[in-house]
Amino acid sequence: MPTCIKVRRRFLLLSLLAIYFTSFFLTMQVFSMSKDEKEEKEILESYWVHSPFAKVNLVSTEGSLQYLVDEAKLNPQEESAYKKLISFITNELVPPEALQDEERNNYILSEAKRLAQKYRKSLGKLSEDSWEKIFYYVIRDLAGYSDLDVIIHDPNIEDISCNGICKPIYVWHRKYESLASNIQFNDEVTYNNFIIKLAHLSQKHISSARPMLDGMLPEKHRLAATFMREISTFGSSFCVRKFRSEPFSIIDLVEIGTMDKKLAAYFWVLLENKISIMVIGGTGAGKTSMLNTLLSLVRPNDKIVTVEEIAELNALHENWVQLTSRRGFKFGTTDETSISLFDLVKLSLRYRPDYIIVGEVRGEEAYALFQAVATGHGGICTMHADSLDHAAKRLTSAPMNVAEVYVPLMNTCIYVSREELPRKKMGLPFGRRARNVWEVLEYGKYNLISEWSPTKDTFRTDLKKSFLLEKIASKKGLTKKDLLKEVTRRETIITEALKAGKRSQKEVTDVIKDYYNKAKEGEEKMKVKTKKAIDKKGEKGR
Repeated sequence: MPTCIKVRRRFLLLSLLAIYFTSFFLTMQVFSMSKDEKEEKEILESYWVHSPFAKVNLVSTEGSLQYLVDEAKLNPQEESAYKKLISFITNELVPPEALQDEERNNYILSEAKRLAQKYRKSLGKLSEDSWEKIFYYVIRDLAGYSDLDVIIHDPNIEDISCNGICKPIYVWHRKYESLASNIQFNDEVTYNNFIIKLAHLSQKHISSARPMLDGMLPEKHRLAATFMREISTFGSSFCVRKFRSEPFSIIDLVEIGTMDKKLAAYFWVLLENKISIMVIGGTGAGKTSMLNTLLSLVRPNDKIVTVEEIAELNALHENWVQLTSRRGFKFGTTDETSISLFDLVKLSLRYRPDYIIVGEVRGEEAYALFQAVATGHGGICTMHADSLDHAAKRLTSAPMNVAEVYVPLMNTCIYVSREELPRKKMGLPFGRRARNVWEVLEYGKYNLISEWSPTKDTFRTDLKKSFLLEKIASKKGLTKKDLLKEVTRRETIITEALKAGKRSQKEVTDVIKDYYNKAKEGEEKMKVKTKKAIDKKGEKGR
């Protein structure tokens, strides 16, 4: 490895470790419940996040719900040993040559154990349970997010936000929606330092000169933040939108009811034939999850290029190019260091992709994407809109400026939304649903293929009136009836995968690969059979 790269990497590691170590002094206020308070408040649900050291209690008090983090407390002897150990780590820990995200915890844990053994006389005699508790706090404060660590690692939390000092941190719970937590910042300097720590973790910069931040944390969670009181009245603020470590597969969406098996099979046929799809919906509706799921249905050997501001999409295709925009520093009146989505969409055309996927269109990149689709590339994108009519109007207005005649090039539109369900599904009263699916015939003329029923939580899907299936059948020399049978066959494959418990994206991708391999083998056998029949007929003629 070149020396300059080693120096840069070592400098970055030292900077990050410095942030981890100073985080020991970044304390937040956590309000714990006493025994009397626990008796007064009704605990609706309780579950472990870091067993046996940290759990979450969902409580009801005076008609309102609250999210309470409950962590094991250190006794005076344990706290003294903890502070000494932190001091030893700060002074003696040597940054490794490489520090991957998942290795960070293991590395700090191993070093903490080594130093605890080295200075065992100074740290005092403690039980094994006490040491486990101390090591938990060492990892939490140095490699994690301090008092916020439990919320970050709670799989039921979708969104974490803090609006300023002396204000409780709010969370969006999958089951109970928006809740105030028992954690808040009471010191502005501490709060600002924590924002800087988040910026460093996302490998971004934030300061009074550049008080806005849009980045991604090591766990792939989306981070938005403001710094001090430059642009936010109440001081620094942040919002973390959490993403699953294991992205949803098409089987997952069928199981949780976002779509049914027939729709999944329909999308599979469309994507196989380079049909373009746009996913629309409001904030938190599940647009990115839907887009990521559709990626798994693209042919395994097709070349795809994804274009995003922050890398959120996760494809298992080997033939995949992932491009992200860059915000540069402006010198004088020119800004030649920034790279926009528009620039990346133009660049992606040079890669000869089968599909160009744009994480979200909101500006001139929409025009470039529609131009690309017009030249024969497949396109998939998302956009904020609450109906297809509004989406079309946004597309044809500034700054997107897509001509009305180009709108039908985005052949299919899926409207996803977060809905209150008529009955609980998998224990949840709310769920994300593909509320409407349209085929775009021309600007202002749309063919409704599927509609979700809010009273029955079912889908009314009619593929017999599908214009796109008719178009694909004509192109392949088939009848529409033949293609509808193919959709049914793929619906059966999805049903079998669901029954077999094949839910991960890798397992679903393997199912799709296996389907195409068997189809190819069937075609080869058919060719051999046809050739033998022709040869036999020729021999009879002689």
